[in-house]
Amino acid sequence: MKYISTRGKAPALSFGDVLLAGLANDGGLYVPETLPSYSKEEIASWANLSYQDLAFKVMWPFVESDIPADAFKIMINDAYAGFNHEAVAPMVQVGNNEWILELFRGPTLAFKDFALQLLGRLMDYVLAERKEKLVILGATSGDTGSAAIEGCRHSEYLDIFILHPFERVSEVQRRQMTTVIDDNVFNIAVKGNFDDCQGMVKSSFADQSFLKGAKLGAVNSINWARIMAQIVYYFSSALSVGAPHRKVSFSVPTGNFGDIFAGYLAKQMGLPIDQLVVATNQNDILHRVIAENDMSRQSLNVTLSPSMDIMVSSNFERLLFDAHGRDGAAIDDLMARFNQGDVSLNDEAWSFVKANFDSYKVDDKKTCEVIADVFAQTQYLLDPHTAIGLEAARQCWKDLAVPMITLATAHPVKFPEAVEKAACESPSLPEHLKDLFERKESYAVLENNLADVQAFVTEKI
Repeated sequence: MKYISTRGKAPALSFGDVLLAGLANDGGLYVPETLPSYSKEEIASWANLSYQDLAFKVMWPFVESDIPADAFKIMINDAYAGFNHEAVAPMVQVGNNEWILELFRGPTLAFKDFALQLLGRLMDYVLAERKEKLVILGATSGDTGSAAIEGCRHSEYLDIFILHPFERVSEVQRRQMTTVIDDNVFNIAVKGNFDDCQGMVKSSFADQSFLKGAKLGAVNSINWARIMAQIVYYFSSALSVGAPHRKVSFSVPTGNFGDIFAGYLAKQMGLPIDQLVVATNQNDILHRVIAENDMSRQSLNVTLSPSMDIMVSSNFERLLFDAHGRDGAAIDDLMARFNQGDVSLNDEAWSFVKANFDSYKVDDKKTCEVIADVFAQTQYLLDPHTAIGLEAARQCWKDLAVPMITLATAHPVKFPEAVEKAACESPSLPEHLKDLFERKESYAVLENNLADVQAFVTEKI
C-alpha cells in the first residue's frame, strides 16, 4: 500500500516512510492511496476475536509491505498488555441502547494510549531496521503528550520533545508528562495556547534546517499510524452490539478530528455506521463548518474540557481531501486561504461533509449538568469530554433503534475541576499513579516564540 499527501505535491511513500515522516514535505497529511474493504461476512467472522487479534485483522493491510506479520502481532500484543481490562476497550451501558466505550484503560488513562503504545513500537522496529535515530516533536492539548512519552521513553532511537500550553492543561495531565525523568524526554510549556504549539510543530516540519542534520518525526495525529490504530475500536465496539447485522452510531468528543476520522474510515472499510456525531465544546469550529459552512477562526476559549480547546483541527484536512474528490491542488489552495483568514467550502464539499457527519456544541454549564445527571441516575462518573459526547449523542440521535456508542476519551480523575463543579466526588488515582503528586517534575517554560523552542530542541538533542 502506498500513501499520498492531501496537498498533491509530495511523493507517494510506503508505510515505513510515512511512519517516520509524519507530515508530508508539501505541508499535507498522508492518507492511503486506497482503503481495504471488508465484506459483511468477513466482519461477522471477527465477532469472537480478542481485541489484539481483531487489531491485526483490521490494520494488517496498512503495514504488510513493510513489517512481517509475526513482528506486527508481537507489537500489538505488547502495546495492549499494559491495559487494565481484558477487553482492552470495554463497553458500559448507561441507557436504553446507549453505550459508553471506555478508551481510558491504558497506562496514561486516555484514548491516545491505543495509538501511541503501538506507535512507539512501530517506530522502534523501523528505526532499528534502518539503523537510524529520530527526534520526535509533538504538541499536546493534554493527553497526547503523556501517552507519547510513555510509548517512546524506553527507545534508544528516539529523543522526544512535547510542547503543551502553559497553565492550560489539568494538573494531572501536566504531571503525567513532566514527572517522566528520562534522558531522552523533554517537556516544554509554551506561553500560548494549543494552536500556537501545533503551529510551531508544523513550522518545524516544514523547515528542519534548525536541526543541523537530525530528522524530525511526529507522534501527533498528523501521523497516519495514529489514525490507523484508532480504527480498530470502532470495529470492536460495533461487533459487541450486533454489527454487522445491524447498524450502529457513534458520538465522538473531538477537537483535532483524528478520533472521529478513524470512524469515518471504518465506515468506508465496510462497517455499517449510521451516524457519526462530532461533539465539541465552545471551541466549535468543527460544529460550525458542519452546521453552517462557517470555517472562521474565532478566539480560543479556555474550558473545562481542555483537550478540545483547539481551533485549527489538523485532521479535518484529511476529510476535506475526500470532500474535494481527492484533489490535492484544491486542498493546497483551501488551506493557504484558511491560513490567511476565514474560508467556507464550496457547495459540493459542504454537502459531502454534512452527508457524513452530524454535530453539536456543549458549553461548560451543560457539561457539568450531564456529569451530575448521569451519576445520579447510574452512579457512573463521566469525564467532561465524554459528557459532551453523550449530550451530543442524545441531541443528534435520529433512530433510537440503532445503538448509540459514545467514546469515553479519558478517565474522570484527570479533570477534577469539572467533576467537582458537577458536585461529584473526584475519584482516586489508580494504583500505578497513586504517588503522582509527590513525584519530581522537570519541564522548561518558554515564550510563545518559534526560535526559542527550536533553540531549546537543538541544544538538547
